[in-house]
Amino acid sequence: MVDESYKKDESYIRAKRRVEEVRGFYSHLITYIVVNVFLAIINFFTTPGFWWFLFVTFFWGIGLVAHGSSVFLKRGFFSKEWEERKIKEYMEKEKE
Repeated sequence: MVDESYKKDESYIRAKRRVEEVRGFYSHLITYIVVNVFLAIINFFTTPGFWWFLFVTFFWGIGLVAHGSSVFLKRGFFSKEWEERKIKEYMEKEKE
């Protein structure tokens, strides 16, 4: 029988959450590509003189970049590490 006690370990939980975040981003990316290719094809056959699908691609792309940065740039401003530092800072100030 396999020992599954590691599933309750805090590092396992963090790693699993991280994998879910990365998988969520890649799902978002694949959906973005498929839908925008589909919209481009529709646009080409219905109104080839006006490329309206580019508006969808651009604004959705902004959201995709924001999603990617939240997943892959964890050390930025307002990250989990930043939150932990601020909590410790406020706790230290409260002790004084």
